[in-house]
Amino acid sequence: MKYFLKKIQITMQLFELQHQNKKYSFNPNLPLDISLILQNNDQNPTCYYAENPVFETIKADNFVGSVAQGGSCNYQKITLTPHGNGTHTECYGHISADKNATIPNCLDTFLFFAELISVIPTKINGDEIIFWEQIESKITSSPEALILRTLPNLSEKKTKNYNQTNPPFLDEKIGTKLAEKNVAHLLLDLPSVDKEQDEGKLLCHHNFWQYPNNIRKNATITELIFVPDFITDDVYLLNLQVPSIQIDAVPSKPILYALKNML
Repeated sequence: MKYFLKKIQITMQLFELQHQNKKYSFNPNLPLDISLILQNNDQNPTCYYAENPVFETIKADNFVGSVAQGGSCNYQKITLTPHGNGTHTECYGHISADKNATIPNCLDTFLFFAELISVIPTKINGDEIIFWEQIESKITSSPEALILRTLPNLSEKKTKNYNQTNPPFLDEKIGTKLAEKNVAHLLLDLPSVDKEQDEGKLLCHHNFWQYPNNIRKNATITELIFVPDFITDDVYLLNLQVPSIQIDAVPSKPILYALKNML
């Protein structure tokens, strides 16, 4: 999808965006961060048996990488598990042995027309499932990226240990339908699109990426986001920020910008 951005002056600096013959404006000075911050404590969201991230001060000979401990600068090593610690973005390499299936190779553009919708999982036989019909009824545009906020939107999502809790998940049909509608980027506030214990089938992952027969190599899934209540269901410009690490999943920072329809 191509965008046409133009700097204009009103009472503040704004930009214009064109998507499917509609024009929108947005303020680049008003970002909405929907990522979770990893902390040097046990107050982090974790899943799939990942430990909390570890922050270590580097020490060597007479050097100590801590100003608080008398060093000249702060110098730390951080150990984390991208899939299990906080907000992360993954490509089809998550379910593939292809050594080239990494985030830097699959994600080469970072601005997307996105839509945020809120859904309440359906309780069935001890599971909480989100179905395609719930999503289809709420989508009002043709987004490149779809952002799912589950309700209730509890603050405990920011620090919850999801291990062995059978958190809500998506019905496998959602992956197929989003692929059919060319939604290239799916973001949600859950640890996975699939059920925690599903015998390794990962059907929604497979369907979304159309793996292995018609792989959507530029598609991504971003999990463990958090969308505050003050951000309303609507269309947004998404800036999906990721570090340059050759691996299938990386910590990420999705940023939204509110869009105003220019009639």
